[in-house]
Amino acid sequence: MTVNTRERLWWKQAVIYQIYPASFCDSNGDGIGDLPGITSKLDYIASLGVDVIWICPMYDSPQVDMGYDISNYEDVYRPYGTVQDMETLIQETHARGMRIMLDLVINHTSDQHAWFKESRFSKDSPKRDWYIWRPAKYSPSGERLPPNNWRSNFGGGSAWEWDELTQEYYLHLFATEQPDVNWENPETRKAIYASAMEFWLERGVDGFRVDTVNMYSKPPTLPDAPIVDPETPYQPAGMIYCNGPRMHEFLSEMNVILEKYGAITVGELPCTPDTQRVLKYVSAKAKQLNMVFQFDIVDIGMGKTHKFATTPRNFRLSDFKAAVDLTQALIRGTDGWSTVFLENHDQARSVSRFTDDRPEYRVRGAKLLALMQACLSGTQYVYQGQEIGLVNVPKESYPIENYLDIDSTQFYTMVQERYGADNKAELAKAFDAIQYLARDHARVPIPWNGKAKYGGFSEAAEKAGTEVKEPWMKPHPLAGEINVASQLDDPSSVLAYWRKMLRFRQDHAHLLVYGDFKDLLPEDESLFMFVKESEHDRDRVLVVLNFTPMEKTWSVPNPAKLGVAESSELIPIMSTHSGKSRIEMVAMKT
Repeated sequence: MTVNTRERLWWKQAVIYQIYPASFCDSNGDGIGDLPGITSKLDYIASLGVDVIWICPMYDSPQVDMGYDISNYEDVYRPYGTVQDMETLIQETHARGMRIMLDLVINHTSDQHAWFKESRFSKDSPKRDWYIWRPAKYSPSGERLPPNNWRSNFGGGSAWEWDELTQEYYLHLFATEQPDVNWENPETRKAIYASAMEFWLERGVDGFRVDTVNMYSKPPTLPDAPIVDPETPYQPAGMIYCNGPRMHEFLSEMNVILEKYGAITVGELPCTPDTQRVLKYVSAKAKQLNMVFQFDIVDIGMGKTHKFATTPRNFRLSDFKAAVDLTQALIRGTDGWSTVFLENHDQARSVSRFTDDRPEYRVRGAKLLALMQACLSGTQYVYQGQEIGLVNVPKESYPIENYLDIDSTQFYTMVQERYGADNKAELAKAFDAIQYLARDHARVPIPWNGKAKYGGFSEAAEKAGTEVKEPWMKPHPLAGEINVASQLDDPSSVLAYWRKMLRFRQDHAHLLVYGDFKDLLPEDESLFMFVKESEHDRDRVLVVLNFTPMEKTWSVPNPAKLGVAESSELIPIMSTHSGKSRIEMVAMKT
């Protein structure tokens, strides 16, 4: 391998911890997480080795899509707190030497946003062109049809909604209540920059995670998507409406504002499998985004027509490794940057998805993934609860009625409508997929103390004598077994291991953060063996991960394959097993 020179920047070797406000910590006992609850846990977060916290949408919202439907960018959803609470959180985060990022959701707003209310008031409204409106099409028999066959990202229905008042359709790539903003209108863009970005940058926010960052520019003709699901008139169209013709122009315009504040950005970049296309977004020379989330890894095993149209663990380890390689390839010989993540608010728990989450294996699986993630190049992201090895809620003790996310409920409803509410086989198949892939798993309240009521989600309020309500989502059935309190002082816990690995990663940033990645056994279906090489001193580290529940033996690759001299020796430096080296990382000394 030949490692190119990479500019060292603080955000490249930062650890960024994602927080989902509703499910993190409830300070007042109303069953909903809030901003004061986050503030109360900042010392805990800092103790992990975190440099930046990223807060999911806390803006005013009807909560149809848990805050990703924003009705006012300049206010806070009252159950979470106030603008003053947010300012306090920003100040207290900075006081601990950490930075703070917010979610920037600007592809769409809520239908309750003042802009959309004015837009739909009449065709002559000054803000009519702030959203995407189109007249109906008609079939030969006169049936009214949407402007095209695009499917909404939620459920199986159309991405267009008929507005009876003005007799036109508006576009919503997500929920009906999330109309897409018309980015072609320069006046709209200026309003977005002022309200969604500068309002918070002026209050000290250090950056943004940019939601659906490649959907703002739609192709002008809004063409039909190819038919891949003949059972429905509406087709997945992500490859059409993502990466439109003016995307890079819009992002360059945004970056002018962001640069004034020194704000960092990470974009959510779906439907972009081509590495060269991804590079256009993150090239340092292009000055558009600092980094993006590629979905190659987390999309593994998902269905083609709908993510839930699959069966659990419907992938091979070789597929997983190929996906990892794609994310690492982004920085080979380029001026771009990558991210490292296995979980977020839109993903099920990684231990359940990629390892064996049965009680006897889940701690090992969580440590294995922590070791792997710490050794991959790019900015490191950790999602709340990942650091204690949280797993998906069990199927037996968490029925479908407990699932609240719109993505889960609309899919289950679609299956009922398509196959019948009494079709037990199809409903069971749907539930299997939901239990494996649902976003709900990331949104179950964090269990802070397994001995406290509701897993300690509202522990401070309970101690203060406040009546504590049941959390907005049913607590995790395994809260008594997997919780923060039981791991805080346990050196063998998943929490202790994550802390250890994040420190280790920082101590060897030249190799683990900035080094080049090479998969040595891409076709092996049991072991993941890769080597990292540093830029200047040619340091190397060999990482060997056993993804099976069985013991495996492995042979040291020949020196030529490792790029080292024949006289080199391997020195064990890290393992997930105390006193053992079955799953380990070794340094090579020449």
